[in-house]
Amino acid sequence: METKIQRWGNSLGLRIPKSFAAEAHVEAGSTVDIAMENGEILVRPLRRHKCDLASLVRAISVKNLHDAVETGAPVGREAW
Repeated sequence: METKIQRWGNSLGLRIPKSFAAEAHVEAGSTVDIAMENGEILVRPLRRHKCDLASLVRAISVKNLHDAVETGAPVGREAW
C-alpha cells in the first residue's frame, strides 16, 4: 500500500491505514519501536506483558528464590 509521509510540527508523521492497524493490533496511543535496518524504517508494536500478583507468585521457585536480606535493627515504631 502506498502512503505519504506528512509534516507534524518539526517532525514527520506516517498515517497507518485502519486495516494495517487492526492486523498489527495497534490503536491511537499504542507504543511502537521504530528502527533503521539496512536503510529501511521498521515500525513494530511493543507488547507489554501484563502481570498480576498471583501469576508472579506462582513463578517463584527454589531456583529463583533469594536468601533473606539483613536490614538491621528496627528504627522507629516497626513491629517485628
